[in-house]
Amino acid sequence: MPDLIAVAPPPETPPATPAGPRRDRETFRLAAFGALLVVVLFAGYGIGRLAGPTTSGSAGSSTPMPATGMTGMTGNENAPHTHTAAGAPNTNPGEAVGGLAVTASGMTLVPGTTTFAAGRSQPFTFRITAAGGAPVTTYAVVHDKPLHLVVVRRDLTGYQHLHPTMAPDGTWTVDLTLAGPGSYRAIADFTAIVGGSQMPSTLGADLTVPGDYRPVPLPVPVRTATADGFTVSYEGTPRAGVAEPLLVSVTAPGGGPATLEPYLGAYGHLVVLRVGDVGYVHVHPEPQLVDGKVKFWLAAPGPGSYRMFFDFQVAGRVHTAAWSVTVP
Repeated sequence: MPDLIAVAPPPETPPATPAGPRRDRETFRLAAFGALLVVVLFAGYGIGRLAGPTTSGSAGSSTPMPATGMTGMTGNENAPHTHTAAGAPNTNPGEAVGGLAVTASGMTLVPGTTTFAAGRSQPFTFRITAAGGAPVTTYAVVHDKPLHLVVVRRDLTGYQHLHPTMAPDGTWTVDLTLAGPGSYRAIADFTAIVGGSQMPSTLGADLTVPGDYRPVPLPVPVRTATADGFTVSYEGTPRAGVAEPLLVSVTAPGGGPATLEPYLGAYGHLVVLRVGDVGYVHVHPEPQLVDGKVKFWLAAPGPGSYRMFFDFQVAGRVHTAAWSVTVP
């Protein structure tokens, strides 16, 4: 076997780095630098995730918006928000109001009767059915109740905020008195649990009281109203498609601020109904009073005339104040 001969590189080529401790040290330095670079990159990514996305606009000009996550009822129900066509919070001000359809999100409002006698109390029964017609029998409790029922005549008089009870077969019942002849709208606001999923919805159906119907003109817009001796005023100007603050103050009959009590999990509830189609928006306030006032964030769905109903509780009794408002 011939001898192996080592051939030296050409003179212009530097000798190869010999194997041994020096090469190991250089390799270690390169590996350490690469690992450090990876750590820095991931740390920057993590800090960005913790900081969250930035918002456009100048500092201090952002408009507080309703809490998100209501579709599955995983958000803070006591945070301010509005209920829209599907019952979820109005995170996109100006989208359609609720209560306009008897069927939505695969569920249907099925009244037991739709005809009532004027001025006479009688049971109003209804069911909520899922796709296929099966009655819904499981509901999430939202603001202390599994279902909220608002009834109002189409001229926006005779407003009632009621809480029916449900039988095991899914039939809801409440005693209902409709004062005068006309067409009324019954709006059910609820979160059904179907197939393990929570499904917020706001459905509406018409009720009729036969007789000589004489619609009442909408009262002129004012900022102060009376309710059972209380004087109720609001500050703020509702606008279409923009969430604006609305501060409501209540003065006791003898003067001075009234002592408001939590009612249905909040210091007040604001139901806004649109003239013409009785479109429905239910607004919940901030959890705490602001200088003794109830603070809402309201975005009108669009231009038009509205009637606002404010429910509040003092000394264990619920009162309702109402105002007309025109949104240009």
